[in-house]
Amino acid sequence: MGGFYNSHDMLNTLARHVTGLSSLLLAVLALALALPVLAVLGSWLQWGGDSAGILREMVSTVLPDYTLTTLGLCLMVALGVTVVGVTTAALVTLFDFPGRGVFEWLLLLPLAMPAYVVAYAYTDFLQFSGPLQVLLREALGLQGRLWPDVRSVWGAALVFTLSLYPYVYLLARTALVERASGLMEASRLLGAPLSRRIREIALPLARPAVAAGVALALMETLADFGVSSYFGIQTFTAGIYKAWLSMDNRIAAAQLATVLLLVVVVLLQLEQRAQKRMRFNQGRGARQGSTEAQPVQLRGARRVLAWGLCSLPVLLGFVLPVLIMLRALVGETTDIPWERFGHWAWTSLRLGVFTAVLAVGVALALSFSVRTRGDVLSRWAMGLVGLGYAIPGAVVVVGLLLPVGWIQQIWPASSAGAWITATSLGLVWAYLVRFCAVALQSVQSGYARIPNTLDDSARMLGVTGWGLMSQVHAPLLQRTTVAAALLVFVDVMKELPATMVLRPFNSDTLAVVAYQLARDERLGEAALPSLALVLVGLIPVILLSRTLRQQAH
Repeated sequence: MGGFYNSHDMLNTLARHVTGLSSLLLAVLALALALPVLAVLGSWLQWGGDSAGILREMVSTVLPDYTLTTLGLCLMVALGVTVVGVTTAALVTLFDFPGRGVFEWLLLLPLAMPAYVVAYAYTDFLQFSGPLQVLLREALGLQGRLWPDVRSVWGAALVFTLSLYPYVYLLARTALVERASGLMEASRLLGAPLSRRIREIALPLARPAVAAGVALALMETLADFGVSSYFGIQTFTAGIYKAWLSMDNRIAAAQLATVLLLVVVVLLQLEQRAQKRMRFNQGRGARQGSTEAQPVQLRGARRVLAWGLCSLPVLLGFVLPVLIMLRALVGETTDIPWERFGHWAWTSLRLGVFTAVLAVGVALALSFSVRTRGDVLSRWAMGLVGLGYAIPGAVVVVGLLLPVGWIQQIWPASSAGAWITATSLGLVWAYLVRFCAVALQSVQSGYARIPNTLDDSARMLGVTGWGLMSQVHAPLLQRTTVAAALLVFVDVMKELPATMVLRPFNSDTLAVVAYQLARDERLGEAALPSLALVLVGLIPVILLSRTLRQQAH
């Protein structure tokens, strides 16, 4: 018996060591993914010298313009996505009119359009030599420019509004369906007029959802490089790249990136607080009355107005940009570089699939560790990885290349720089920093639907560790895992700033090629990779539409 107990103790000790080792490995992995942020923050330890001089010069010259331009752009985008998102969400939720069910998913289509593709399309369509101004000048007999150049702050705000309003629409629609509709019906039965029901019930209950959607839209705006660079707008992101590439000072670029990072962290905190308030409101709503909501029937001019208000964002945010790109592509039918397109597509596909597999693996390992052990290291690692999606690509690039510079200064013979910039390692690393959070969120939502009693039953039957994951969790997480991989894949395909700087030689992706061709005013050639990105972007939109329809039924 003594030998049995000794063997049992040895197995327990070995299991504890293995558990501790796996937690340590996860913590090391989380540190690797958090390295860009830590490097950017650590740049302030090197204050002085050329970087201090460059920053002082920028503060007295261009930095105020960066700040005012970024602030003005964010204010216009916040106003635009709020108006469009709330209006469309209220129309398809609180009112009934022909086509309402179709508009519920059509309004999600602009999510498939990368903002920089919309910028390419509208620049070609609205510029002085574009087809619209030429047609109007000929029809009206006018000369000169008919409206200000679209390559401006207002043009960028329009592009971001049309591309990002679905964030507000989706969250506001969910809040109104789950919470406000029943109370709207109850107040109607009590005699409250429609205007008062919307003003005092629907809008206050949707406010946390709107705040969360606006925060997400602003984080995307701050992280953008394609639109601001293509339009020549001096935003913080453009300033970071200028300090890095034009002024050749990585410390100044990192310190500018810190400012952008702090703003994004504030927006992330606001978004998380709004999400908590949404869950609180929904929880309260679930306990209250279950009066069935009856959408208000619209007739006559109001019906036409509702149809027009729902159609306009879809037409401007998806249909018209696609038609403009197709028109440009038709003009290049004899010169389409199919062989080069195949190379660009293969590079994008290879990077997307490889990153998606790694990101899902990291997400599964972290989620399983937190679920089964819940130790401090696992939770800390999950928290670090979960912040990645909010980090702009410019910050990730600077944070990855900054340690490489330090290593080469200390060890000139090191090949760290070649591994990061001459191979796909640095690119995949940057993708994982940004998009592991996407996979982690999806996997966590899948784990939330698996009751803990299944784990307890499996342990009673002797299934633990890897067996618990492979035999119990994996079959139940199949759909969630596939969805997570698809989301990461699409995000990698559309990623522009990190890819432009870190891609190896002769490894252009569809996003990079579309940007370079559009920047050179070769929109016909840029149309093919741009439309390919739109087709890829339709994948998560279709998945989201199916989920919404299932929830509705």
